Amino acid sequence: MYFLISLLFGVNIFCTTTVLPKFLLGLSFDMNQILLEGCIVQMFFIYFMSAIESGVLLMMALDRFVAICKPLRYNTIMTQHLLAQLVLLAVVQGIVLVVPIVVLTSRVRFCRSNVILNFVCENMGLLSLACDDISKVHVAGFLSKVIFTLVDFGLLVGSYSYILYTAMKIVVGKARHKALHTCLTHVTVAMLIYLCSLITSIVYRMRTHISYDVKNLFNAIYLLLPALANPFIYGVGVKEIRQCLLKSWKTKNTSLFS
Repeated sequence: MYFLISLLFGVNIFCTTTVLPKFLLGLSFDMNQILLEGCIVQMFFIYFMSAIESGVLLMMALDRFVAICKPLRYNTIMTQHLLAQLVLLAVVQGIVLVVPIVVLTSRVRFCRSNVILNFVCENMGLLSLACDDISKVHVAGFLSKVIFTLVDFGLLVGSYSYILYTAMKIVVGKARHKALHTCLTHVTVAMLIYLCSLITSIVYRMRTHISYDVKNLFNAIYLLLPALANPFIYGVGVKEIRQCLLKSWKTKNTSLFS
């Protein structure tokens, strides 16, 4: 589980690194220009890391399923080899979902303007500048969103529902409390990520007029809020991590005042 939490934090750091440097340069020095190729690359990494993040959440659900439903076989099932295979599967899934959108978008002819009213390069904003038929890109984007949201979220809800059902049946006392508390932490993180993604998609597709400032706000929430909140959720929610942080803090204070 610690490997998966570290992997999730790594994905969050990589995703924010893709967005924040360019965003901060634009705010500080008015460096708002970006090449079309750079815009396409940024869009690829944003969507690709989002797909990897969804895969990591599913791995966490599998880890909790094995730990609670098959605790005696945990070490034989959740091996390093299996985790490596699951990470590779998440990478392949991300490539399969994202590459068609990026390739189709890169082949579109843009002529309406060269100004994107957004602080990141995302598909909807870039396609608003297109002059060609973009129906194929919309279909590819819709299918990817359905697979990414419905399938992954459905598997996640099904997994944790079964885990909670099993925990209530076979686990008692402190063990039950620990199982429920651990699952609640993971469900909170998953709900935060998927809810931010869903709200952002709804805002961008609403036919009523919504200012670009509001859209940018929701886009920032979707891209940055989970990465900001996850360390606090796991730091407070996971007992072992909380104990390590408190121990490190006490050691640092002792060395400062000694």
